[in-house]
Amino acid sequence: MIAFAEDTTGLSVSFEFFPPKTPDDESFWRTIRRLETIGPEFVSVTYGAGGTTRDRTLSTVRRIACETSLKPAAHLTCVGASKAEVNAVVKDFAAAGVRHIVALRGDPPSGVGSRFEPHPDGYRNAADLVRGIRELGDFEVSVSAYPERHPESVSIEEDLAFMADKAEHGASRAISQFFFHNAFFLRLRDRIAARGIKIELVPGILPITSFARVSEFAAKCGAHVPPALARRFEGLDEDPETRNLVAAMVAAEQVDALRREGVTHFHFYTLNRADLVYAISRVLGLGQLSRAA
Repeated sequence: MIAFAEDTTGLSVSFEFFPPKTPDDESFWRTIRRLETIGPEFVSVTYGAGGTTRDRTLSTVRRIACETSLKPAAHLTCVGASKAEVNAVVKDFAAAGVRHIVALRGDPPSGVGSRFEPHPDGYRNAADLVRGIRELGDFEVSVSAYPERHPESVSIEEDLAFMADKAEHGASRAISQFFFHNAFFLRLRDRIAARGIKIELVPGILPITSFARVSEFAAKCGAHVPPALARRFEGLDEDPETRNLVAAMVAAEQVDALRREGVTHFHFYTLNRADLVYAISRVLGLGQLSRAA
């Protein structure tokens, strides 16, 4: 049974979006406005592979900073770009009012299965990127974490070594890839603590708006999808109302179980939709009514 939140002290959420294809996408900005009422700690905007959404990411975070009460964080990768090019983007973000960057190495341009090769004049990896960002100004820097091992890593131990390097260079928060077995996240949290790595680990939660799409995402990043979860969504492709109810229940159950393990911050991958994330946030006790109370 889900334990509805009574005390929201110390509880916080953040939301991730990808930049809209057009600056005046009304659907996107309705989503932003609705989720603004939840009062998230920050909202992040992704950065397309190889910087393909650079201008759209910049314009989106600029408008969020200027027209809403939200604190925007901008994603940034170093794939296929020199240090000078990446540094120019960091300076553009700063000029737009962004003081929080989610620093990611990024995927190789040829996709899954390819090995990352640093630009000859670029940052070598995510830790090197974190260092470069911190040298450019007083930025808050978040990075990624993989509860089930990065697809290119030999082991979790190698992932932990990279995590320690990123923390040492100035990252203060690690946002996890989505997962459906809480044990993977909790094991990673314990291992980070055991090694004395000073970084906040935040679970990334992905509400299931399309089971087929989520399965595709999971295959690319190495996230295990439990058979029991697949059964809960079986036959619901043509029944969006029931599918959304099940999706909200699944995510709320996962979040509630993590809360009982002492987790207080949740990062939601919204896929630019407000409905499920808004509902789950309200189950957590966050939103207009709770603030008014």
